[in-house]
Amino acid sequence: MAASTFHLLLQLSSLLTLLFLQNVHTATTSCCTSIFSFGDSLADTGNFLYSSRDNPRAIARLPYGETYFHRPTGRYTDGRLIIDFIAQDIGIPLVPPYLEGPGDHGFRQGVNFAVAGATALDNDFFREKGLDISWTEYSLGTQIEWFKQLLPSLCSSSSDCKGILSSSLFLMGEIGGNDYNHPFFQGRTVDEIRTFVPSVISAISSAINVLIQLGAKTMVVPGNFPIGCVSRYLQTFQSQRKEDYDSETGCIKWLNEFAEYHNRLLVDELDHLRQLHPHVTIIYADYYEALLHIFRFPTQFGFKEPPLAACCGAGGPYNVFVACGDRAATVCNDPSKYVCWDGIHLTEAAYGTIAQGLLEGSYATPPITQACAHIRQSAAHSLHPMQ
Repeated sequence: MAASTFHLLLQLSSLLTLLFLQNVHTATTSCCTSIFSFGDSLADTGNFLYSSRDNPRAIARLPYGETYFHRPTGRYTDGRLIIDFIAQDIGIPLVPPYLEGPGDHGFRQGVNFAVAGATALDNDFFREKGLDISWTEYSLGTQIEWFKQLLPSLCSSSSDCKGILSSSLFLMGEIGGNDYNHPFFQGRTVDEIRTFVPSVISAISSAINVLIQLGAKTMVVPGNFPIGCVSRYLQTFQSQRKEDYDSETGCIKWLNEFAEYHNRLLVDELDHLRQLHPHVTIIYADYYEALLHIFRFPTQFGFKEPPLAACCGAGGPYNVFVACGDRAATVCNDPSKYVCWDGIHLTEAAYGTIAQGLLEGSYATPPITQACAHIRQSAAHSLHPMQ
C-alpha cells in the first residue's frame, strides 16, 4: 500500500513538473512584449480616421471593416491588415492608433503611428516640385517625433526603456509608396519620379537609424508592392500595347520595374545598415514577391482568376471608376475571393496570405517567428547584462 502510494505521488510529481515546464516554455517563447509601427494606409489602424473626424471619409462607413470587425475601424480594407495578423500570431493585442489616445491600458504593448496617405519624405519636398499637396502632413519624420515624445511615458528609467525597446518588434512601414502614388496620379512622368527614389530610401534609413539609437533591436522593413498589378494603376495607365503587359499576370511591366528599382535600393541600404549595426536584426519584408506570387497563382490561394479587379467600387474593367464607399459603389459578395479591395488597398484575405509568408515563409529573412529568438535574447541581456 505504501509502495503504491509512493509511485502514485511520484507520477503526480512528474506530471506537475511537466506542466510547469510547459507553462514556462510558453511564457518564455512569447515573441515580444509590444509592437511599434510606422507607415501609411497599408499599416494604419485608425490614425487617419481620428485625424479627420471633422471631415468624415469613406473609411468611416461600411463596407470598410465589414469582414472581421463588422464595423469601420479606420483600416483601408474589409478587415485586418498585415500588422493585425502579426500581432495575433505573436500573441499581443491589436496595435492601437496613436491619435486615439492611450485608453485604459496605455501603450506599453505597442502603438501604431502609421497614417494613411503619409510619405517618407516631408511634404516640403513635394511642394518644391510643384505638386498639389492633398494628403496628410503626418510624414514619417512626424511619426518618429511622435514616438520620441511618447517614449518617456512608456518607461520610468533608461534601463526600463532599454528593456521595453529590446523586447519590441518595430515595423517600418510599408512607407514610401505614397511618395510615388501622389505624383503618378498627378501626371508626373516615371523618369521624374524615379529621381525621388534615392531621397525616399535616405528618409527611411534615417528613421531606422533614429530608432536603433533609441534602443530598437528587431525591425521589419517592407518593400513596395508590384504597383503594376494594382487596380487603380491598371485603370489609370491602360495601354493598347500588348508589350506593356506581363502575359502571365496582366500587370503593367514598366510600373512593376519601377517598384523593383525602389526595392533594390532599399535592400542595398538595409545591407549597409546591418553592417553599421551588427547586433540589430533588420528583416526585409518582401511585399513585392509575396503579392506577385498571388497574382501568378491566384487559385492556389483561393482567389478568383483573373484577380485584377477591385472588390469594392464600380465601373470599368477594374471596377474603380466609382470609389469604394460612394453611394454608387457596389461590393462583391465574397471579399475572400478578391485580392484588391478598393482599387489601391488589398482585402483581408490577401493581407493574411502575405502575413503568413512573412511570419513563417520565404518572404522575410529571417521569418518573423525565427526572429523571436533574437528578441528574447536581447530582452534577457537588457534585464541581466554581463558584468
